This record gives sequence, structure tokens and C-alpha cells, in this order.
Amino acid sequence: MLSLRRLLFFGAMVYCLFTLTGWRAPGGKPRKQASAPAPALKRYLYVITPGVRNYLGYGGHGIQVFDIDNGHRFVKFIPGKGGLRKDGTPSNVKGVAVSLATNCLYISTLEAIQCLDLTTEKLVWERTYEGGADRIAISPDGTTLYVPSLEKEFWTVVNAKTGDVISKIVTNSGAHNTIYGPDGKHVYLAGLKSTMLNVADTKTHTVTKQVGPFGADIRPFTINGAQTRVYVNVNGLLGFEVGDLVTGKKLHRVEVQGFNIGEVKRHGCPSHGIGLTPDERELWLCDGANNRIHVFDNTVMPPAQRTAILVRDMPGWISFSADGHYAYPSTGDVIDVKTRRIVATLEDDHYNAVQSEKMVEIHFRDNKPVFAGNQFGIGQVGAKTSH
Repeated sequence: MLSLRRLLFFGAMVYCLFTLTGWRAPGGKPRKQASAPAPALKRYLYVITPGVRNYLGYGGHGIQVFDIDNGHRFVKFIPGKGGLRKDGTPSNVKGVAVSLATNCLYISTLEAIQCLDLTTEKLVWERTYEGGADRIAISPDGTTLYVPSLEKEFWTVVNAKTGDVISKIVTNSGAHNTIYGPDGKHVYLAGLKSTMLNVADTKTHTVTKQVGPFGADIRPFTINGAQTRVYVNVNGLLGFEVGDLVTGKKLHRVEVQGFNIGEVKRHGCPSHGIGLTPDERELWLCDGANNRIHVFDNTVMPPAQRTAILVRDMPGWISFSADGHYAYPSTGDVIDVKTRRIVATLEDDHYNAVQSEKMVEIHFRDNKPVFAGNQFGIGQVGAKTSH
């Protein structure tokens, strides 16, 4: 007779054999296999350089990638693909856009647009456009680019997959900054030579409305999620103005109190950069002369000035993380929105300061982009997105 110890050993071996092979008796239920864990979500900040004029000292020529969930630490550098002038030197980066539909990132420079595959990081196409290219915007469904010519008379409408020209919109306003509405039905077109904000219908690619006039020519601007309000920087103003996108009227002029306008390094206007927190409770404003970000309470109208945050250089743009936790001025400072504290500064793999006015949050799962953030500081309350 077998000893008890041998019987127990033999039983354990049989159990392991059946477990590993998935054996089951005829008519029995198959044993459940443990499902593999879903690939982790990676939240990255893509910072396109040179994103402050053509200054290579702020990050070189390419894309600096940072890990949002790991203290905004450096992840990798993607060398520039294209984007060169005729003499072979890197051109100024003017804008950036992301399309999940094409799996691509788009970079506009003074002369052209580069389309890069986000998975392979290879150049898909590069196209030059009549009149050059400025701050681009992409439709919520990722299929259409609106490309302002370089401070000239028109915007070019482009197929995001092929780069082919679809249409042209002539405004004679000094085409510059562009925002695609969250509902995909309207695009907001601001020119450097006009006090009026043009609103284009995306079905007909024609201007159907104007908002203003504002106090001076329009610089950076943002809108709320419901597309009923616009907040604009204008030349000569340390502050901003508010317009009604429904009636087309200017509503308010808000001047920063307690700070002098002063001289600025770039852009020629005191405030160049404005954004709403995703919950639209606050408006954050760049102050180029005083190296400050001014925070306004946007739950009252006109918005009320509350505090100011000192940053390490002249801010020329401001945007927010998708969850509203962080503010991203172009200086490379990372600000905790709730505490107002600078919690990180963007640095490359050699610990050089990285700065850019062109950055965008992208989420990846299993090396595939699944979400693209909002680089324009657009509010998200009541936003009806079109996909």
C-alpha cells in the first residue's frame, strides 16, 4: 500500500497537471484563464522646439517628451523631421495639432507643415503652402486642418490625411491665430491686422459672423466650451477683453492692476497668452513685462483679478493639462493650479531648460495615441464635441 505521504504527493502532481493543461472532464466547464492586464495609460507632454522664435537653446530642433505622471520628467527627444529653411537651418515652429483619426502629429513652421506618425515617429508628409503657415488648428474629428497664411490675407483649409488643399478663406486680416470650436461647426480666425474676430462655418468654409470690434488688433485668444464667450489679448493692453460669440458684441475690457506695462522681449504686446481652466472657474493671463501669470476669478463677470505667479522667463503662451491639475506657461514652469506653486520645470536630457509656446498633451496606450489635449486653454464646460 502507498503511504499517505506518497498519496498526497501523487494527488498534488495530478492537480498541477490538470491545472496547467486546462484539462476538463467531458461536458465540464472550461477553467477560467486569468486575463492579461490592460496596457497602462501613459500621459505625455509633447513640447515642440524651437517653439520660441527659432531659438535652439530652449530645446533644440525636435520634440521633447515629458511624463506628466512622473513629475514631468524627461522621457525622450524626437529629432526634427523636416521643418528646415532653404539654408538648412531649423525654421520657427508656429503651431502644433494632433489627430487620433490619422495617428499623426502636425507641426507648422514659417513655410510648411510636417505630418509625423505618432507610433513610428516617421515623417508621413511635408507640404509647403501658399503664403506660409502660422498657428494651425484641427477639427475635433481629426480630419481637417485650418492653416493661417503667415500674417497674410487668407486661411487654407487642408485635408489632414493627405495634406491636400480643400479650400481657401480670404479675410484680409493678417491671418495668425486659429481655434477650432469643440462642436466642429465653427472655426475662430484672428488676424494681426484686424480688431474683428472672424467666425467661419466649417461646412461651407466661409465667414458667417464677426465679433467685435475690440480695442486693438487681436493677438492670442480663447473661448469657453459652450462657444458663447471669447477672451482676447489685444495690442497695447496688459489685460484682456471679453466678447459675446452669440451677439457679436464686445462686453468688457479688463486691465491688470498693480503692475506696469513695461517693455517685452517678444511679440510686441504686454499680454500674449490667455487660457481658461477646464472647469472655466479661472482665467490665467500672461504678463510679458513682469514675468508673471495673473489669475482671475471667472465665476463673476467681468472676471476679477486674484493673484499673480512669478515664472522664470517671459511667458508668451498658457495652457492646461486635461484634468485641470497643471498649468503650462511657455516658460517651461509646471504650476499646480490649486496651490499656485511651481512643482516642476521642464528640462531636457542634459538638464537644459526647455521652453516653447507650442506644446500638447497626448495619452498613449500600448504605444497608440488615445487622447489629445487642448493647447489653447479652451474651457470644457458645456462643450459638445464632434467626432
